[in-house]
Amino acid sequence: MKEKEVILTTEGLRKLEEELETLKSVRRREVAERIKQAVEFGDITENSEYEDAKNEQAFLEGQILTLEKMLRNARVIDAAEVGTDAVSIGSTMKLKDLADGMEYEYTIVGSAEADPGARKISNESPVGQAVLGQPRGAVVEVLVPDGKLKFMVLDIIRK
Repeated sequence: MKEKEVILTTEGLRKLEEELETLKSVRRREVAERIKQAVEFGDITENSEYEDAKNEQAFLEGQILTLEKMLRNARVIDAAEVGTDAVSIGSTMKLKDLADGMEYEYTIVGSAEADPGARKISNESPVGQAVLGQPRGAVVEVLVPDGKLKFMVLDIIRK
């Protein structure tokens, strides 16, 4: 079975690599130290500190495997290749909500990098899917649980 491609910007790749390095070099050491201390308490069969530390170690190793898999399957979007003629992954765009006139600025990123609070939306999100490939001036409809939203692509910006 083919593994899913993970689309990342250069910044997203750097952040994942830094997170992986921290987990491997810092967090592994911290958890190993916790396990060592718990073993020093004596009988590990009824030692809750030991159990907690082993569970944390298992969780940590799972995170490491997940990040390694993501990086192995990464496709990095080169910012220099992101155009301004149509919305694509890596594009920053200004949208206008046609119902209330509010304007929003978002960057389209892969799902692994999405962070709505930082105005980074996934290419797989309803808004992301609706605007991909659309030129400046296009009006798109986004189906949401409450009905439909209409947005106009006001601008596509190269950052």
